[in-house]
Amino acid sequence: MAALTPISRKPMSLVLPTVAASGGLLGLFVGTANGSGFLGIIIGAAIVTALAALYIFALKNEQMAKWISLAVFLVLGFIFGGLPGAILGVIAGWFFHWFTYWMYEGRYRQHLLPYLTPGQVLWHYGFRVICGAIFVFLITPILVVMPLSFNAQDFFTFTPEMLRLDPAGYSLKHYEDFFTNNEWQRSFKNSLIIAPIATIISVSLGTLAAIGLSQSHVPGRRAIMAIMISPMIVPLIISATGMFFFYSDIGNWLEGTLGLPKTFVGYVKVILAHAVLGIPFVIITVTATLVGFDRSLTRAAANMGADPVTTFFRVQMPLILPGVISGGLFAFITSFDEVVVVLFVGSASQKTLPWQMFTGLREQISPTILAVATILVVISIALLTTVELLRRRSERLRGMSPG
Repeated sequence: MAALTPISRKPMSLVLPTVAASGGLLGLFVGTANGSGFLGIIIGAAIVTALAALYIFALKNEQMAKWISLAVFLVLGFIFGGLPGAILGVIAGWFFHWFTYWMYEGRYRQHLLPYLTPGQVLWHYGFRVICGAIFVFLITPILVVMPLSFNAQDFFTFTPEMLRLDPAGYSLKHYEDFFTNNEWQRSFKNSLIIAPIATIISVSLGTLAAIGLSQSHVPGRRAIMAIMISPMIVPLIISATGMFFFYSDIGNWLEGTLGLPKTFVGYVKVILAHAVLGIPFVIITVTATLVGFDRSLTRAAANMGADPVTTFFRVQMPLILPGVISGGLFAFITSFDEVVVVLFVGSASQKTLPWQMFTGLREQISPTILAVATILVVISIALLTTVELLRRRSERLRGMSPG
């Protein structure tokens, strides 16, 4: 086995500007929080560059450099942000110490192919930095909402007690309000009624549509596929407007001709509308699963005397089940989190959890919304984790990844 490429110290013309840029990025956030992002960039770059030059030219002791970094950034963090700032400062100090020596001693090339050019190395790490920045941009609002849901005060901002990590600044009262308030519980129960039924309809119709559209002999299947997935492409407000007029006529017929109760008809309309929104997700996931399906298995089952229904449930369904469940989970999330369509189609009797959250923002600023949002985030993470596990299982079943 070939030995690792020996570590070689890199020129200061590469190390110091790179370290200074990382310090300026940190200074941008700290400076913006304190009123001047530009000044933060300059000070952050200057501090990190001075420390890097001290470590490389004068100190030449990595262990001591680590403790100096931790101490300096701990003090700076405490000055600018109190105890939470000190904790973040310790993390930043460790990172900049590690980053300085990672650059200076060329450790970033240890696990890369030795023949990569500097431009390729730059793209290798630059791509990861870009992906990390996008991830931070997407995840930051969630990271802000979750701690705010434990606020002891009825505010949507961090209180001084919370910033000091004072236990008195935190409370579970918003979660208690969610589980004891009749309005919140009624909307939660409505969501638990509507979303599962809409998911069952979406999975049933979407799976059958995906299987039919996967047949090469179906005429115009590309056009039909485009029409079937259009609800996830067309702006939701347009779909909601069309559903309002369409389901109004259906509701009038069900109430006037069949004499069904108005509340029951309202649930039917919302469930059907949410099923329409969920079907495209089922079609896409099941179609992707069918790409690797071996159709000789169904022909073999037919040759053995199995009828089409038996072949579907005993041969085809077990193999495409991960895709079906994944599509069902996406359909469930779509229905559970949807608010625009239910505002158009439903009535007060069908008020769902997102509708109640919208009401809480528009009519009364209720911090319970933060607790509900945190609960929904946890549910979504659990469902998406399940989707990922099913995707990997599907790949193993189709031989696309090792077991």
